[in-house]
Amino acid sequence: MKREEYLQQDATGLAGLIRDGEVTTQQVVAAAVDWAGTVNPTINAICQPQFAEALSTQLPPAGPFAGVPFLLKDLAQEQAGIPCTYGSRGLRHFVPEQDSDYVARSKQAGLVILGRAATPELGLKAITEPRLWGVCRNPWDTALTPGGSSGGSGAAVAAGIVPMAGANDGGGSIRIPAAYNGLVGLKPSRGRVPAGPRVAENWTGASADHVVCRSVRDSARMLDVLAGPASGDPFVIGAPDQAFAELAAQSPRTLRIGVFTESPYGTEVARECVEAAESVAKLLESLGHNVEYARPAIDGKALARCYLGLYFGEVSATMAWARKHLNASDSDFELETRLLGMLGDSLPLADYVNMRRQWNDFGRALGQYFETYDLYLSPTTGQLPARIGQLATPTHLQAVARLMLMLRAGRLVHLSGAVEQMALDNLARTPFTQLANLTGTPAISLPLHWTADGLPVGVQLGARFGDETTLLQLATQLEQARPWVAHHQRLFQKLGASDPRK
Repeated sequence: MKREEYLQQDATGLAGLIRDGEVTTQQVVAAAVDWAGTVNPTINAICQPQFAEALSTQLPPAGPFAGVPFLLKDLAQEQAGIPCTYGSRGLRHFVPEQDSDYVARSKQAGLVILGRAATPELGLKAITEPRLWGVCRNPWDTALTPGGSSGGSGAAVAAGIVPMAGANDGGGSIRIPAAYNGLVGLKPSRGRVPAGPRVAENWTGASADHVVCRSVRDSARMLDVLAGPASGDPFVIGAPDQAFAELAAQSPRTLRIGVFTESPYGTEVARECVEAAESVAKLLESLGHNVEYARPAIDGKALARCYLGLYFGEVSATMAWARKHLNASDSDFELETRLLGMLGDSLPLADYVNMRRQWNDFGRALGQYFETYDLYLSPTTGQLPARIGQLATPTHLQAVARLMLMLRAGRLVHLSGAVEQMALDNLARTPFTQLANLTGTPAISLPLHWTADGLPVGVQLGARFGDETTLLQLATQLEQARPWVAHHQRLFQKLGASDPRK
């Protein structure tokens, strides 16, 4: 299979070619491995390749994606016998004993795992520059970040190594890389995709697993593969009457859509991000939907504080687990991670519980918003991708962080009020995504806008709990009205897809 033929297809298209006997699984996987060898040395998206295993994979006779190459994110999507590092030296020796439900269902669907995609340490950043695996770059402009925490997945799919890749989202980690890499990124509702069996819920329900991909139909078909409760799950979310892939192909009803472009945290939003949302608002009106400016009555600063409190607690618990079970030392973790862990250790349990309870306030306010509107529309991110290294902690602040760690000054930091400013500083570039995580509602980023320099700019749509159907239907309508496939084909040509020898 020639590389240009491979790159023309999404996952659904590749599966169809294999099913119809036009190409073999081995030809498709060989094309993926060949293309990975061309582009991955530049973007560093695959941190743990499994090429030899992929080339020799024996597949089940059927499955909606039988024979399609796939990457797993190196965080939570655990394979039996394969290290799952979470992007951290502290977890580099963690080897799961069994496949997660996500991986088991992906294999049952016939996906061929090419390897694992890079993530920042513990998935904590909207950039992917971990000390363990090195810098991951954006294929649209390798001087820029692909985002995070599913940055390796986003870069790999944008570059065409695989048509879709595993991703998860605890604060925007599917949608941010989708926005920066020109992809479709759906964060499902809480509980839609099981997180087990090793855990009940990731990040106490804030995180959800799915994929980043290049077409809406792939997102819908993969949701059919992954959705549904597993034995022992903490709760069951209602399933639709039809497959998501079938529902996504149906035209949406006339929708009421509220638009907002101001950051909920009061931080600056780039002109290109505002223009992206406003241009899609006009497109929606032209498609017959009712659009008006309105945003949920959310206390943005409280949302930021509660979200960062989740960070503190999760990092502290994960570091403690790694010390106990993997003999990790504090020096195995990056400086910023150690600081977050200290703040988690020093956060009173009652304060953590109160912040977790406050998630209900955000859920109720968003629920009230959805009494008037079917969906909301916003930019996916507040800024365009940062340059590689731009968000590294300055030397003087590193010195301050080390001093705080040495003095165990976590409680003092909490009492000083510095946490609120820390929350705003950390979330300023990506202020629109955390609401869906804390409320457990679905949201999707779509590549519907491009800068004059050819960079993708994502636009986000959010829906009420359990309503992935409306998101996918509207996403399909928007994809048809403003298709983005030509942008990807131009990128593939730029990366070398037209080499006549291939």
